[in-house]
Amino acid sequence: MTATTLTRPGASAGTDASGAAASAARAARPRRYLMCRPTHFEVSYAINPWMDPAEPVDTELAVAQWERLYRLFRELGHRVDLIDPLPGLPDMVYAANGATVVDGRVLGARFRNAERAAEGPAYLEWFRARGFATHDPAHVNEGEGDILLTGRYLLAGRGFRSVSAGHAEAQEFLGRPVIGLDLVDPRFYHLDTALSVLDGEEIMYYPGAFSAGSRQVLQQLFPDAVLVDEADAEAFGLNVVSDGLHVVHPEPATGVAARLRERGFRPIAMDLSELLKGGGSVKCCTLEIRE
Repeated sequence: MTATTLTRPGASAGTDASGAAASAARAARPRRYLMCRPTHFEVSYAINPWMDPAEPVDTELAVAQWERLYRLFRELGHRVDLIDPLPGLPDMVYAANGATVVDGRVLGARFRNAERAAEGPAYLEWFRARGFATHDPAHVNEGEGDILLTGRYLLAGRGFRSVSAGHAEAQEFLGRPVIGLDLVDPRFYHLDTALSVLDGEEIMYYPGAFSAGSRQVLQQLFPDAVLVDEADAEAFGLNVVSDGLHVVHPEPATGVAARLRERGFRPIAMDLSELLKGGGSVKCCTLEIRE
């Protein structure tokens, strides 16, 4: 597919000359995503610090917020496939955790928590039924929750969910070099809550989520990365989806939006507050299918 400068009415761009020039130089590339409607969404257990079963959840509102995100992706020119939600799997809406897809090869997910264990096989079967080359993992990895692709590397989080053996399995099957990163703050239990890939080798991250050694690795590999402060990280401001120009982000992360505009991206804010009660936002709801 060829690159295109997709725009959305009302989307904000850089306000100064340098920001406008940078934005003009960027191009959106049409993507293919897999999503899962939150038909059965609820918070009936707690497996991360954001989940509180005592806090009421409005499933109808969660579906409405999700539908707006789904429509936005389609308005921006992206293809969005859907996987059927299964009863008893309220976290299946967080499609990014379901697999990692690189060059048409699908590494399935193996979840650490029993509550989500059935999601991995469900997602893998969806891909297998459509002719993708698939691999059923032997070790814990939680899909794109902990494995993010840059232009050259697979950045892989560990410490709370995925494990180093799962990283080695990803490298062997997907054929991309893996950079292991240690997460140390339980609020940022998945890599996609602490770091996001914006375009190729451009990333942004919250330094406080990582060990000292991992921060040094990130500084060496990505010296021009966008650094995000704690307030925006807590607002899930790193749980974003970028097509190379438009960056869809959680609405409360206003600082992230400003930094993105400075870099020539076009941030688009989305309200996914109900789904945040389960510990996920824009990226968590979006699995990229890289063919």
